[in-house]
Amino acid sequence: MPGIDPARPFLPVRIAVLTVSDTRTLADDRSGDTLVARLEGAGHVLAGRAIVADDADAITARLSVWIADPAIDAVICTGGTGVTGRDVTPEALSRVVEKEIPGFGELFRWLSYQSIGTSTIQSRALAGVAGGTYLFALPGSTGACKDAWDGILATQLDSRYRPCNFVELMPRLQEHLAPGVTPGVAPGVEGAAGPTDPMRPDVA
Repeated sequence: MPGIDPARPFLPVRIAVLTVSDTRTLADDRSGDTLVARLEGAGHVLAGRAIVADDADAITARLSVWIADPAIDAVICTGGTGVTGRDVTPEALSRVVEKEIPGFGELFRWLSYQSIGTSTIQSRALAGVAGGTYLFALPGSTGACKDAWDGILATQLDSRYRPCNFVELMPRLQEHLAPGVTPGVAPGVEGAAGPTDPMRPDVA
């Protein structure tokens, strides 16, 4: 049966929260606050927080910096996953994601259907992996953030969850790469370190 195995150790995950919005600030970012409260309440570490406009370049730039940061294990984005012209978070993620996790969006929409019915079809929630970092994109509502955390992330980011979880896979996320490769960083993004960047002595 799936569930938490108390015999296994809990390993805190270092998570950054990115709110995508043209109007929100840290003072009124309720969805971001919801995610922060839940991840910290679960024993994880808030490794970064930012708000960027509904602009694909701005989103990609922030993601690229966090993906290249070895102190960040996962990024949760909220906002910009709808179908209007300004909803570009999925497009921004597609620039950096190396491997998609299709089941995340599928499961999220199934969970969301229980709350909002067929309206969930307008959500393009998704997840993927880039540079050894997990990326999750959620809708901008607090309800969506609660559904995603409580129904998926709370267990998949818990190293004690059986039969399997995202945390136990972290050491293997980049095992396919050759030495010296810096994955998950969009070309041309300022501050993104490349294989020969003298500021990144950890890369050959």
